[in-house]
Amino acid sequence: MTLLTCREVAALLGDYVERDLPSAQRAAFEAHLAGCDRCVTYMRRYEQAVRLGKRAFDCEDASIEASLPPSLLCAVLTALRRS
Repeated sequence: MTLLTCREVAALLGDYVERDLPSAQRAAFEAHLAGCDRCVTYMRRYEQAVRLGKRAFDCEDASIEASLPPSLLCAVLTALRRS
């Protein structure tokens, strides 16, 4: 099995999390994680950032904009542009 560097692990991280790595690469990736606490921490932070990013778009108040009077929405947007 080919040993991966931390840089290679970082480059493959997205595919690993999405489970898109071929089995041999996945095994090499996991072997690296078994001996590298820094990469484990990096991966956990990456996963947390992805989760938080997805949650940012799960706003249940998305219908608020539709219920605002157009004149109020326009006034708010104009005020924001001026600031």
